[in-house]
Amino acid sequence: MSKKQKLILIIVVLFFGAAFLLFPKLKYAYAAFQKSSNQTEISIYLSNRGGALNIEKISAILYDKGVISSKDLFELVGEYKEMNPRNIAPGKYVIEPGTAYRHIWNGFTINGKLNGNAEQSVQVSFENCRTLNDLAGKLQKQLDLDSTELMAYLQNGATLSRLGFSLEQLPALFIPNTYDLYWDQTPQQFVDRMAQEFKNFWTPERKAKLQAVGLKAPSEAVTLASIVYSEQSRRAEEWPIIAGLYLNRVKQGIKLQSDPTFKFCWGEQLKGVQRLLAVHRDINCPYNTYKIQGLPPGPIYLPPVGVVEAVLDPAKNDYIFMCAKPDYSGTHNFTASGAEHAKNAKAFQNWLAAELRNR
Repeated sequence: MSKKQKLILIIVVLFFGAAFLLFPKLKYAYAAFQKSSNQTEISIYLSNRGGALNIEKISAILYDKGVISSKDLFELVGEYKEMNPRNIAPGKYVIEPGTAYRHIWNGFTINGKLNGNAEQSVQVSFENCRTLNDLAGKLQKQLDLDSTELMAYLQNGATLSRLGFSLEQLPALFIPNTYDLYWDQTPQQFVDRMAQEFKNFWTPERKAKLQAVGLKAPSEAVTLASIVYSEQSRRAEEWPIIAGLYLNRVKQGIKLQSDPTFKFCWGEQLKGVQRLLAVHRDINCPYNTYKIQGLPPGPIYLPPVGVVEAVLDPAKNDYIFMCAKPDYSGTHNFTASGAEHAKNAKAFQNWLAAELRNR
């Protein structure tokens, strides 16, 4: 073999050797710069509830959503970056049109805060909740939380001890509002966030007001607010008046005798019942304020913040009785007189009976 032939052979060997070594990197470079196919931004929710997140599972999700056009190329980038269940963060992600495959994987990569680099929060709202079960059900629809798991965590003795609440008092921890949370929150992360919101709300000023009205703990204020709101959910101008009325009863040692409290004892059994009867009121239950003295052991509703504020700043009055007005205004007649209250109650009962007859 001539020197020229040997030189050519060496060049060919070097060329193919270099190609062999560089081909994977060239292929990766080609794949990494491929861009997403979506024409508008798409929200992606990655959950590990159905099993650990891996390259193939994420690739299938994005392909089905129309984000990527080639699973092979997308998976190649993931393999090159050594993506695996340990470094892929579940959560909500928003993929913009034309996002490079490498940037998508970078976004899914877990960071020092245990979130994905590009993970986005979601807005979570909870209102109109009577019980912790109601709360858990609403959260399950908005977060990657299982309501059963959340309830088990809330009812756990160690959780209650750490938070400083009894199970009956625990609804007071949750302040109805809209919060920015991560979609993949664990029960503990959610509860810890709510505990911080509770701490932020109960400032020294509010705690001073709490003592001024004769209540001992924030949970008592929320419990009273839950009764006020259950009595009047439509007309906010009556909240301070009703709060003042019930505080008068507490101070005078008069039972609260609030219908919503015994209705709470019956759970769903009285749903849709328009006329509450003496047999309903006679139920033996720690929440029934016709039976117990003072406040029930915990809230019967998760009241709006405005009602809690009304309890802390109640109207100064001498009322101890209230009765719905005989009309559709949704307001009440208030009085300190038992005789006047009897007249108001009779007028309302006569009006209601007539309305029912005319239907």
